[in-house]
Amino acid sequence: MTGCATVPVADEANSPYFAPNHLLTLPQPGDLGRPLEMSQMITVRHDNDVFAFEGHIGVTPERFYLVGVDGMGRRAMSVAWDKSGKITAERADWLPAAVRPGPMLADIILIYWPATVLRPALENAGAVLVDGPTSRSISIDGKEILKIDYLAGGPQATTGRLRYRNSAWGYEIDVQSVEATP
Repeated sequence: MTGCATVPVADEANSPYFAPNHLLTLPQPGDLGRPLEMSQMITVRHDNDVFAFEGHIGVTPERFYLVGVDGMGRRAMSVAWDKSGKITAERADWLPAAVRPGPMLADIILIYWPATVLRPALENAGAVLVDGPTSRSISIDGKEILKIDYLAGGPQATTGRLRYRNSAWGYEIDVQSVEATP
């Protein structure tokens, strides 16, 4: 079935841009500080479109992996990133063009990696991180372009709700996460 086909994604779409012309310098997967297995229900709003899917994230010191599936169980996207910095991705041909693997990876890193790791990576892109007890924001030239509200828990909370707004790309994401326990 061609409607369920996934195709490799071009390198530019794999690049972790968090805003137009602002590339995130990737930390290491292990810079998260611990291994992680997490499941998420994600709702993306972009213009007048709403897209919902389920995400599964795994992080080890050597590797990050994301698989997203839609409500019918079809694989929407997969993204792998290893400690060498290599990013590989596949995305379903039916996904909206605005849903790109590289920016999605950048979003996840900006949401969950420690502020001490993110600050130098963002400075290389001309951005500033402000980390609060229940929110995180990123600004460029004094203008907030990203805002993360941790609605349950604080920064790096992997169980609970969060709302993420990226005004540079024009989307908002609601996430409900549950961390798998060993």
